[in-house]
Amino acid sequence: MKPIGPIPPAFADQRGMLRIAGRSAEEWVAAYGSPVFVYDFSGIAAQVARFRATMPAGVRLHYAVKANPYAPLVRGIAPLVDGLDVASAGELAEVLAFKPGHATSFAGPGKRDVELEAAVRAGVTLNVESENEVRRAIVIGERLGIAPRLAVRVNPDLELRGSGMKMGGRASPFGVDAERVPALVRAIVADGAEWRGFHIFAGSQALDTDALIETQAATVALAGRLAEESRHAPPMVNLGGGFGIPHFAGDTPVHVARIGTALAEALDRRGAMLGDTVFAIELGRWLVGEAGVYLTRVVDRKESRGETFLVVDGGLHHQLAASGNFGTVVRRNYPVAVAGRMGAVADDAVSVVGCLCTPLDRLADRVVLPRAEVGDVIAIFIAGAYGLTASPSAFLGHPAPAEVLAGAS
Repeated sequence: MKPIGPIPPAFADQRGMLRIAGRSAEEWVAAYGSPVFVYDFSGIAAQVARFRATMPAGVRLHYAVKANPYAPLVRGIAPLVDGLDVASAGELAEVLAFKPGHATSFAGPGKRDVELEAAVRAGVTLNVESENEVRRAIVIGERLGIAPRLAVRVNPDLELRGSGMKMGGRASPFGVDAERVPALVRAIVADGAEWRGFHIFAGSQALDTDALIETQAATVALAGRLAEESRHAPPMVNLGGGFGIPHFAGDTPVHVARIGTALAEALDRRGAMLGDTVFAIELGRWLVGEAGVYLTRVVDRKESRGETFLVVDGGLHHQLAASGNFGTVVRRNYPVAVAGRMGAVADDAVSVVGCLCTPLDRLADRVVLPRAEVGDVIAIFIAGAYGLTASPSAFLGHPAPAEVLAGAS
């Protein structure tokens, strides 16, 4: 049998029927159908408060909308954070419907002219990814009579050790190689754009606290060096994020208090060119991931050549990451539970599989759970980030699951 990941602390000590935001899993399924994603807003608010309590005063918090763009969730978190970072025209339109453009930034290596124009019109900061993108934004701004707000996304000469996705220290479609950045900054200023600073992202989903501390210190130093070489102080430096959350057996959470203390020391050492610079950390998964639970009902229990399968009405078309098909090399099990038997003795060796006609549709592979029968609800945790919108929801034409934000005022 294979281990499962740790159930998030907000749910780990529950006994009997799983409760999310004060209602039982069965109540959520009865109200919204199965499958359903339930996001507990109190958990999200608690993570924001934790960030504020542990990070240096003045360091801003941005929410990476791509982690979970569910509109009620984004609207709920927007007043709690200092900025929203988007990565597509769709996310941009969603955010601009309720939040001013000046609190938004737009990253991504393939922005079309129509997207650049929408961002320039709205006063959104464009995290530009190439010299060509800068030229296009400048031309669009001249046509509109609006100075575009441009920050340079830097492809740093460093990477975040132990991260799920390394986004620095190598050839990359993301950002401008660090050695070319100073000349580009000078060109941006000379062409009359509004210079907004740097976006430096070295990796994501890191659980190594020391690696995060080391990377943040190196990022602050890199920003200082680029400012000196370009001879223009950056109004803002987005340090990226990278804070991971435990998904698999053996994972442990990052020590955010240590990270905050070390970041304060790094900022105290920053050079004069960064003296008036505002720093931001962009987080997605760390803010919302553990607050989400995916609930799906067992429709069949079957035996095949000595193995037992719980067939549920959900699957990888809603939860690609939990199936092990979203960037993982070795398939490992997300935290999973029988929602009606939290804390019960686990003595039933099963695999939880979805309703799709593919052997890839496996939400839990050879795990030991309390016994579940047809009609029982299975809970897949860590469902608040990179869930539905990171999954092939149109595959085989199954209906979309419900989503609900619980506990928001």
